[in-house]
Amino acid sequence: MTTYNSIQKRLTGRPTSDGAGVKLTRLIGGAPLQDLDPFLLLDHFGSHESSDYIAGFPEHPHRGFETVTYMLKGKMRHKDSAGNEGVISDGDIQWMTAGSGIIHSEMPEQSEGEMSGFQLWVNLPKSHKMTAPNYQEFKAAEIPVEQRDNGVQIKVIAGQTVQGTTGVINNDYVNPNYWDVKMPTGNTLTDHLPVDHNAFIYVYNGMIEIDGEHLKAGELAVLTPAETLLVNSLEEAHFLVISGQPLNEPVARYGPFVMNTMDEINQALQDFRDNKLV
Repeated sequence: MTTYNSIQKRLTGRPTSDGAGVKLTRLIGGAPLQDLDPFLLLDHFGSHESSDYIAGFPEHPHRGFETVTYMLKGKMRHKDSAGNEGVISDGDIQWMTAGSGIIHSEMPEQSEGEMSGFQLWVNLPKSHKMTAPNYQEFKAAEIPVEQRDNGVQIKVIAGQTVQGTTGVINNDYVNPNYWDVKMPTGNTLTDHLPVDHNAFIYVYNGMIEIDGEHLKAGELAVLTPAETLLVNSLEEAHFLVISGQPLNEPVARYGPFVMNTMDEINQALQDFRDNKLV
């Protein structure tokens, strides 16, 4: 008998601000969902008001995990202590492995108009927390979009669909899936997420149905493991489908550092004070 993913936990995000005052909604990384191994944080930022985002995210350090920035609209310039610099805009993805340490900034490359997107933090295993920093950055045109016969579109950033479309991101640590799905009203998505993954769906536009339960814009659903993902669209809907293999390791976190022990956190703080990050 086929099993279907259902909603294990449902939540709406908490309005907050980060960086130098960027307004956003925090979905993972605070009450009521501190983390979902291997995911440490999910923020949804979005506004037409420049005052909500213009101050950006000035220089700050990271160690021990990966930051994933997916832009829906607008332009963001990133610059780091290793000399890397660039701009991501509509539909682009940046998957940064902070590893042993990086100091970087993310600043709006615009003074008006809409700025929206997501930032996801993905934990690194103990064995790779001190790996060399690395970037995987792709323009929207480089990311495959699977077009199904019923009008459903799946933008595959990471992972693979049942039809074989494979994302651009290479990650052997947690083997993630990161899909951005667009569904016309009254359609069905059938796919599969690994049963050993922790998985969630976040709806950012419209309304969908999972195993008889409705999920509307602004709601995140943690999914039960199952053989088949079945989603119905009650309205035209856009949503993220994200999953990853849990690390099942201790997590010690302090601001922009995520390690396994507090001793390692204290060492990260000391290295930052001593300018020993990249």
